Amino acid sequence: MKIKLIVSIFLSTLIFISCDDYSDLTPPVKDQMSGSANFSRYVALGNSLTAGYQSGTLYQSAQVYSYANLIAKQVSTSFEMPLISDPGLGGRMEIQSIDPFEIYTNPSSGVPININYIAPYNNLGVPGALTYDILFAKSSITCASYVLSSTPTPNPYFDVILRNSFLNLGTPLEQGLAQAPTFITLWIGNNDVLGYATSGGTSPAAPTPTANFQQLYGGIAQGLSQYVAQSHAGVVVANIPNVSAIPFFTTVGLQIAMNSGIPWSALPLGFVYQKAGESGMGSGSASQQDLLTGKTLVTLLGITYAPLLGQPTGKFYRDKHFPALPAGIDTTKPFGFHPQNPFPNAYVLDPDEITIANNAVTAFNSIIAGLATNFGFGLVDINSRFNQFRAADFGSGTVIDGITFRTFYVQGGLFSLDGVHPTNQGQAILANEFIKAINTKFGASIPFIDVSSIPGSLILHKMVQYKNGYPIIPPGVFDHLLF
Repeated sequence: MKIKLIVSIFLSTLIFISCDDYSDLTPPVKDQMSGSANFSRYVALGNSLTAGYQSGTLYQSAQVYSYANLIAKQVSTSFEMPLISDPGLGGRMEIQSIDPFEIYTNPSSGVPININYIAPYNNLGVPGALTYDILFAKSSITCASYVLSSTPTPNPYFDVILRNSFLNLGTPLEQGLAQAPTFITLWIGNNDVLGYATSGGTSPAAPTPTANFQQLYGGIAQGLSQYVAQSHAGVVVANIPNVSAIPFFTTVGLQIAMNSGIPWSALPLGFVYQKAGESGMGSGSASQQDLLTGKTLVTLLGITYAPLLGQPTGKFYRDKHFPALPAGIDTTKPFGFHPQNPFPNAYVLDPDEITIANNAVTAFNSIIAGLATNFGFGLVDINSRFNQFRAADFGSGTVIDGITFRTFYVQGGLFSLDGVHPTNQGQAILANEFIKAINTKFGASIPFIDVSSIPGSLILHKMVQYKNGYPIIPPGVFDHLLF
């Protein structure tokens, strides 16, 4: 695909349309102004992180705590969202049991609440969106997962959020600018590397090539800059956190390494995993220290199979409905500790794959920072902030408004049950990072959010274990639960 040509064509045909403000909120900043930042019409562009997606789906009780909506409340502006009634569009993860820890996947679905809203939404974060999609996606079958993939997969969130079947206002960028916004936030690019990483490096789509990312993000930045030149709107963009800072990649490997039942000293190879394809050949190995230090990462999806380590089992192949065992696999060997019965490649990021993901993040963040400087946008350094949280994990943690946060799964309070998307309180912390950047760039004095005033969001399923009428909850989890 000739990305450069497509970007040029898009920019040459971009039309800016004004529309009325249709929603009514009355939070605390006078006239939506602070310094030179004007929030009378605020639009947020992005992906699931912007949408307020949590624990595997999009649902109202989480959406209202999206960082974009929290910012809107702080500056007293209207902010319409594509709300989905709880428990969301299917598959919400809930806590069924604390000890042993078990996740319940809620099979019920909610429905769109305000799908007939007659203008574009202010929150145009679309779960699954890539950088390409901000410029080009108009529907579930014109997004990157469909048109750029060898296995086309429609993304229904584009239809739910863009609603072009009756709005017919185009891409997320076009819909955002059609509202004549006075302030815009943009957080995009995470999925350009995350899909590769969450698949354990097995996804057919490697991270978006750096040259393509430069063209795509540059096209978005140029479109925003052209609009700013006409409107004097404010723009703030955010960069991309490293995969090593989120519990989707840091939970299971650490649990394996710290499991006292594993006789590491007696293991000649240590933890053994597939490196390529579905064959036992080409396996790699990781020591206990490699797993402790994150030189090899096991994804959260591997949590089902971690308890089977050392057993002569082929459960993974049965679960995935393999017609026969792949060549070279012998399930009479100890699972995960023998080259002929290795841990599945799809659940492991080996050192080479980690390097690919980290190099992509570094390159993308350099591009984002350069374009922000060139076009005069504010920049939110989310990557550094997440790294700070990670560095404090094994010390005293990070205390914010009296609550201790870590990047640990469930107990850390920052991430929802999918291990990727922030909790309500995590979203409030993100909102404060955006506010900090806005205040610095625009001489504003927007007040920070009191994170302790934001409720927890880890949802207890009704079957959670109780004792004496109270749910059994270990220390450190209570502050982050939603009852």
